[in-house]
Amino acid sequence: MTPLPAQRVLDQYFHEARSKLLDLAAIFDRIGRGAGAVEALQDPRAAKLRLALEYLLSEAPNKAELIQQVFSLPYDPDWPRPQPRM
Repeated sequence: MTPLPAQRVLDQYFHEARSKLLDLAAIFDRIGRGAGAVEALQDPRAAKLRLALEYLLSEAPNKAELIQQVFSLPYDPDWPRPQPRM
């Protein structure tokens, strides 16, 4: 499958991306204004959000993969596989 031309992607997804960025900015604003903001920003989830933003702003060609890995559990080779129901 051939990827869409970059300009077409920008034309097609600009408003959606803008909306999502504004939503994210509003969430960070709410965290920063809330009681206990300093403590909330020490939460490991907040650190994951900041790391994901760093990846988003990077030049990496696989941003989606990197960000998905930030929020994924590490691989556990001993994890029991689900068994089919009978």
